[in-house]
Amino acid sequence: MYDKAKADHAVNFINCLKHTKGQWRGVPFDLLPWQDKIVRDIFGTVKDNGYRQYNTAYIEIPKKNGKSELAAAIALLMTCGDGEWGAEVYGCASDRQQASIVFDVAVDMVDQCPALKKRIKPVMSVKRLVYKPTNSFYQVLSAEAYTKHGLNVHAVIFDELHAQPNRELFDVMTKGSGDARTQPLYFLITTAGTDRNSICFEQHQKALDIIEGRKIDPTFYPVIYGIKDDDDWGSEASWYKANPSLGHTIAIEKVQNAYISAKENPAEENIFRQLRLNQWVKQSTRWMPMDKWDACAFPVDPEELRGRVCYGGLDLSSTSDITAFVLVFPPRTENEKYIVLPHFWIPEENMRLRVRRDHVPYDVWERQGFLETTEGNVIHYGFIEKFIENLGMKYNIKEIAFDRWGAVQMVQNLEGMGFTVVPFGQGYKDMSPPTKELMKLTLEEKIAHGGHPVLRWMLDNVYVRQDPAGNIKMDKEKSTEKIDGGIALVMALDRAIRNGGTAGSVYDNRGILVF
Repeated sequence: MYDKAKADHAVNFINCLKHTKGQWRGVPFDLLPWQDKIVRDIFGTVKDNGYRQYNTAYIEIPKKNGKSELAAAIALLMTCGDGEWGAEVYGCASDRQQASIVFDVAVDMVDQCPALKKRIKPVMSVKRLVYKPTNSFYQVLSAEAYTKHGLNVHAVIFDELHAQPNRELFDVMTKGSGDARTQPLYFLITTAGTDRNSICFEQHQKALDIIEGRKIDPTFYPVIYGIKDDDDWGSEASWYKANPSLGHTIAIEKVQNAYISAKENPAEENIFRQLRLNQWVKQSTRWMPMDKWDACAFPVDPEELRGRVCYGGLDLSSTSDITAFVLVFPPRTENEKYIVLPHFWIPEENMRLRVRRDHVPYDVWERQGFLETTEGNVIHYGFIEKFIENLGMKYNIKEIAFDRWGAVQMVQNLEGMGFTVVPFGQGYKDMSPPTKELMKLTLEEKIAHGGHPVLRWMLDNVYVRQDPAGNIKMDKEKSTEKIDGGIALVMALDRAIRNGGTAGSVYDNRGILVF
C-alpha cells in the first residue's frame, strides 16, 4: 500500500538539499518528475506493518541525468532522515575513487545545508560522514570484498554497477548484510554496460523481466531508461525517451554533437548507444555494422541449393560448448551472391543451464530449428559427423576447412567418409584476407544469409584484433560471447573465394585487400 506521509517526508528531505555542480550549484534540489516518482515509490510503498516494501531499487539511466546527485541525496536520507539508530550506509563502486564521486557530492550537499552541517561530523581520512543525533554514518568502501563480512548494513549505494569486475562485493553487501535491519535498502544506480555475464546484467535482466511481467518480486523496484534495439538511435524522440533530464541537466546540443561525432566515426557509435541511450552493447568497438549485416538477410532455401558446389568451415568446440559448421556456396554468375548455410550444435543436458546463466535463448533457437542439440551433457561428435555426411549427399561439398586445434579424430573420420579436409590457421596470415572480404561482401550486399539468428548473434559478438601491418582476425578472448559461427564462416568463405566456382576467385582478379 502507499503511505503518502512517508513519501512526502523523503521528498521534502531531498528538496532541502542543494545541487553541487556547475551552474546548478547552490540551487535547491527540486526533484525532476522522474526522480520524484522514484523517491515516492521507494519510500512511500509500504507493507502492512508500515515498513518499506522495496529493499532493492535498480535504476538504469544514461550519463549526465543527475545520477550522482540523486544517489548522494538517497545516501544522506538513509543516514540522517530514515529514523534508524546506528544506521550504517555504505557507498560502493568498482573502486574507491568511483565510490568517492557520490560521497564528495554528499559532502558538498552537507556543506550547503546548515541543519545538516551542525549535526554531521566529517572524517575525511576514511571518507565517512557521521550523523551525531543517531550515531549513524555514511562511508565509502573500497573493493576488497573479503574485508566486508560482518557489516550491519542499513543501506548500500552502488554506483555504476556495470563496472564491477566480478560479483564478490555485490554479494557480500547484499546477501544477508541487512538482516538485522527492519527496512534495509540496496540502491543500485548505473548506466548500461557491455558484459552480459556480469552481476549488473543479471540485475538488468531481472528488472526487465519484472517490468515486462515475466517475473514477480514485490521487494525489487526496477527503473530502466533507454531505447530498444529497433528504435532509431539518431532520432531526437529516442534521445528524450532515454534521457528524462534532457533539457534540464543536459542540453540537447550536447547530445546532438555527440551523435554527429558517433555517426561520422563508427567506433564511437557503441559508446554513444551505451552512455547516451543506455543500450547494452557488445563491446566498446563492434566490428560488424549489424544494420549492414541485416540488409543481407536475403532468403535462403536449402532445397534450391541441392547439388550445388559449396565449401565448409568447421569450428569444433570444447566438449560442452557450441560447435559450428557453415557452408558457403560461391556465385556461379556475376549477378549471384555468396550464399551462407550455417548449422550449430549444443549439448542437450546443459542447454537449460546455459539459458539461465548466459541469458542467451538457445532453447528458443532450438525450438525454431536454428540450433540442434546432441544427446548428453557433452557434444556428441559422432552425431555431427553423421550430419555432415548427410549434407555431403545433398550438396557438393568440395572442401571443409577446420581449425587444427582439437579436431584430429573428427578430421580423420570425415576423411574416411570421402571429404577433402583442409587445415586452416587461426593467425593473421590465414584469417585476415577472408575476414576483410566478409566485411566487403556485406557492405556491398553480395552475401545472402537468410537472417539466421544464431549466426547474427555471433557476428554481433565479434571483436577483431589488428596487428601493426593492418591484418585482422576475430578474437575469441576479447569478444564478449560466442563467435564460433563467425570463424567457421570466414574459413568457409576463404575456401569458396580461393576456388571460386565458375565465376573465378576475387583474389585472382585484384589480390588480397589491405585496409
